[in-house]
Amino acid sequence: MSRKILVVLSEWGFWGEELIGPLDTFDAAGYESAFATPTGKRPVALPPSMDPNYVDPPLGRPVVSPEMAAKVKAIDDRNNPRLNNPISLKDWLPEYPYHCDPLYLRKTEKYYADLERVRADIEPYAALLLVGGSGPIVDLANNLRVHDLILSFYRAGKPIAAECYGVACLAFARDLGDRQSLIRGKRVTGHCKEYDYKEGTGFMGTDFVMGPPPYPLEYILRDATAPGGAYIGNYGKPTSVIVDFPFITGRSTPDSYLTGQKLVEVLEQGLRRWGW
Repeated sequence: MSRKILVVLSEWGFWGEELIGPLDTFDAAGYESAFATPTGKRPVALPPSMDPNYVDPPLGRPVVSPEMAAKVKAIDDRNNPRLNNPISLKDWLPEYPYHCDPLYLRKTEKYYADLERVRADIEPYAALLLVGGSGPIVDLANNLRVHDLILSFYRAGKPIAAECYGVACLAFARDLGDRQSLIRGKRVTGHCKEYDYKEGTGFMGTDFVMGPPPYPLEYILRDATAPGGAYIGNYGKPTSVIVDFPFITGRSTPDSYLTGQKLVEVLEQGLRRWGW
């Protein structure tokens, strides 16, 4: 079995622990992690995710320990080469053409041919992880290349993990033929409505700060999993991780280590269902 995991991160800000938790787990289990971003830019951590004094507004308490803050600062430091030179999804995966393109048919044929190549490219990877934070709202959730990457792992029967707002990618990933969500009929977790910010959602690389997230993830997941599936928020419980193979979903920051642990159990122990 491959000992390599592909980790996709936003260029607009990832939540530190949602990378560190799985990464620590993968490292301890002997897995190599490779990193990818939408255009190949180095990913950056959201400042609150490395501030031990930051109080999460919906929870009313600090969510970053001093130890975690130090770990996030260390991996975010540009002198640390680990996140340097990530794979560019833009360079790797093809772009679906506009229907108005005069060469639409030829370009569509090439698009599907290139996707076959991508399926061969992912052979060295055992699994895929989509890291959360506010950044995925901007450049991962509705990114067709991200969707095609997810579909490639799905069709290869490889496990796919996602955390927090990274779970939105699973809801929107769908074959352009039937356009049904990959999580239709599945059980997943994700950010509860009660945990959404009322104001102050921010993104790296811009001064723009908005109010609540532009979409309520819980509602999207409830709709995408129907019929036959379910959104499981576990509101009020300290953790929420759901395994419904091939998907492993984590609700938010406190679920980061558990998400990584369950992905490793899927790979090494054949876990197919957990948390529901």
